Amino acid sequence: MLKKVFLLFITILIISTKPVMASTSRVVMDLNTGRVLYKKNMNEKKLIASTTKILTAIVTLENTDIEKEITIGEEVLKMYGTNIYIEVGEKMKIKDLLYGLLLRSGNDSAVALAVAVSGSEEEFVKLMNKKAQEIGMKDSIFQNPHGLDDDTKNYSTAYDMALLSRYAYQNKVYREIVGTKKYTTKTEGKNYLWYNRNKLLTNYKYCTGGKNGYTPAAGKTLVTTASKDNLDLTIVTLNDGDEYETHEYYYNLAFENYKNYLLIDKDNFKIDKSFYDGDVYLKKSFYYPLTVPETKEIKTVLSIENKKSKNKIIGRVDIYLSDELIGKVDIYQKEKAKAKKSLFQKIKDFLT
Repeated sequence: MLKKVFLLFITILIISTKPVMASTSRVVMDLNTGRVLYKKNMNEKKLIASTTKILTAIVTLENTDIEKEITIGEEVLKMYGTNIYIEVGEKMKIKDLLYGLLLRSGNDSAVALAVAVSGSEEEFVKLMNKKAQEIGMKDSIFQNPHGLDDDTKNYSTAYDMALLSRYAYQNKVYREIVGTKKYTTKTEGKNYLWYNRNKLLTNYKYCTGGKNGYTPAAGKTLVTTASKDNLDLTIVTLNDGDEYETHEYYYNLAFENYKNYLLIDKDNFKIDKSFYDGDVYLKKSFYYPLTVPETKEIKTVLSIENKKSKNKIIGRVDIYLSDELIGKVDIYQKEKAKAKKSLFQKIKDFLT
């Protein structure tokens, strides 16, 4: 009897423990400030599978007209895995190919876009690596636009992919595409219907988009974004067999523990006249994600140069979390309004 009770206890313990720590590499990042909220092995280089296509989409969006129609070439014949099954000689808009790339994860769409933008896959890959370096992806190298890793391989880190997700999120068209659950289009001879393969978009109400990926060598990879209560986050997991459970778990954890605090308000910013005798203003406010205990560790340092630079900057507010500098906001001097001239003065100026 005692043995049966013990076995029952072990069974209950196993069932009630959620496997949310399966990823070998992950990061949770604030999209607005880049602050890392949670991490594990975030700088380890790994294969990234089809999350590669986030960069493919951004390079395409920044280097061509998405309304342009192209004719599909023979480059699509070598593609395997997930495809949208476009055919040689078929005509399709760049915009539709982007939906096929990011929703259906079309490998044939990836090479078709590469050739359309750069003339060849090799030249397009050069643009990918250039853009990755511009974004700050220092530990990433790309050899193809699709993420298949049998012949050529794409390596990155969870942190670098979060930087890419943060950058891509700023692009309105990208956000619109990855936030779409279903898309239909047609060419002269075919109709297409694609559902978004990112399951979190359907199953988690705060999810705003993302891209999944898988190869046997890379395992399951996932990049997503989510927003709640003015807090915008991205999560990246690499080689995670329970990727969707992991993402939902960490989103809930972050939204429960962090809030986006307004630390510097441009609409209510004033300087004591004894410190600086002049009217000033800020061009932007400063928000930052913090836990409740961290709000007690915030301090600001005001510095005034007492002279205008060419762009009217006369000082700065530095914001610290404990001893870490987390933000800077420039202070501008308002120009004094010129006194209106009287009619008599206007006539006098005209005559002289």
